[in-house]
Amino acid sequence: MEHNATYWIEKLDLQKHPEGGYYKEIYRSDEVIPHSALPERFSGDRAYSTSIYFLLESKDFSAFHRIKSEEIWHFYKGSALNLYMISEDGILTTAILGDNIDNHETLQLIVPRNTWFAASVNKINDFTLVGCTVAPGFDFHDFELADCNQLTQIYPEHKTLIQQYCGSK
Repeated sequence: MEHNATYWIEKLDLQKHPEGGYYKEIYRSDEVIPHSALPERFSGDRAYSTSIYFLLESKDFSAFHRIKSEEIWHFYKGSALNLYMISEDGILTTAILGDNIDNHETLQLIVPRNTWFAASVNKINDFTLVGCTVAPGFDFHDFELADCNQLTQIYPEHKTLIQQYCGSK
C-alpha cells in the first residue's frame, strides 16, 4: 500500500520546518562535545550527533540554508529529490537522492559544512521522506537561512537557481 505525504506527516508527528517541509527530531545523543573541544565556528557545547525525519512535498521546497556541521541525507520513501549545493568557493553541485541507482540516484549523500543548499522533489504531486543526520549535532544556533539578495551578490552566476529556491516560505 502506497501512503501519501499526509499519512507520513501524521504518523511521524512531523512539524513545519523554517526552511520548508516538515521534520521531527528522532535522535539526539545524550553525550556532549564541550565547546572547548569544538572548532571556533561553534558557539557552545554540541551533542555528538542528531537525526531527524524530513518530508518535502513537490508544492514546496527546502530553501537555501547552511549549517556549521556535515549533514548526511538518507532516502526513505517517495519521489527522488534534487539537492542543490553551492560550495564556499561557488561551485554548484546537483545530486539526486533516491532509490533508482540505475538512474544515477543515491541512497545517501553528504552536504559539507558551510555549504549553501536547497532541495526540491523531482515528481509533481509527490513527496520525499528522508532522514538527516548531523555531527556534531544540530543546533538552531548553527542554522542560517539565506538572504536571497546577499547570496545572489556572492554567487551571481547562480542567480536564477538562488531566486527559485530562496525567499519566504
